[in-house]
Amino acid sequence: MWKGYLDLQEKRENLKALDEPPVCLTIAGHDPSGGAGIVADIKTFTAFGCFATAAITSLTFQNTTGVFGATHQTSDTIRGQVEPVIQDFPVAAVKTGMLPTGEIIEETARLVRENNLPNFVVDPVVRSTSGFDLINDAALRILIEKLFPLAAVVTPNIAEAERITNLKIETEQERRAAAKKIRELGARAVLIKGGHFANAELENQRTASDLLLDESGFTVFEAEWIETTATHGTGCTLASAIAANLALGKDLKTAISIAKKFVTEAIRTAPRLGHGNSPVNHGFTVLQS
Repeated sequence: MWKGYLDLQEKRENLKALDEPPVCLTIAGHDPSGGAGIVADIKTFTAFGCFATAAITSLTFQNTTGVFGATHQTSDTIRGQVEPVIQDFPVAAVKTGMLPTGEIIEETARLVRENNLPNFVVDPVVRSTSGFDLINDAALRILIEKLFPLAAVVTPNIAEAERITNLKIETEQERRAAAKKIRELGARAVLIKGGHFANAELENQRTASDLLLDESGFTVFEAEWIETTATHGTGCTLASAIAANLALGKDLKTAISIAKKFVTEAIRTAPRLGHGNSPVNHGFTVLQS
């Protein structure tokens, strides 16, 4: 079907020579209110000068006040969306978000392995910040077994890290223990996002702290704590910004540092939209250019 296209690896190697923007692919759910999921990923990729491509795993019914339902895709429709993109474009990074079923998770893993897709960022959307489980235990086991070993970094928030590890995370020591356990589950690197961290010590410092554990040990990324309700889609945005910067050739720690600064400013300049948690301002870099 795809005879006549340049070899994918050759296209990757010639990316700079061809003077093309890096292509980023998101495989995630669609948030029709535009603050999270596929739409947030696309906005973020674009903000960093990358070319955005996307495959939808689930059509969610939501706005800034909550999620009211969803209808999911199948493994066939995921492959049907992704294959034409990766055969046509030299994908430089892949980010996953909501992968609601075991069959979608397994198909995503196959696509990444078969095509040796680089800079794979897994945002394990398994539990909402209100504590609602978004996938069942069987799908979670598949996510851990199939996707974690393929990822350059896994980016759970506190609630997600608790679900993955079955550990309660209320202190810095507990957060580090959870990070160690996630690495033991197969992840090469794990970034536990701190936006929902209730640690009193960190709150007193008024910082937003994310914790990375990779082969070199622990690294803490801190930014100003901003009192705001503009938090809709911040996790999606951070993971997408990391993927974009990996696609641009940054190393993981640099990519995380840049991504965290981006999210901080996107929160600071967020529009006041909706009756719940407002989306962040993904376009602030464009608006200020």
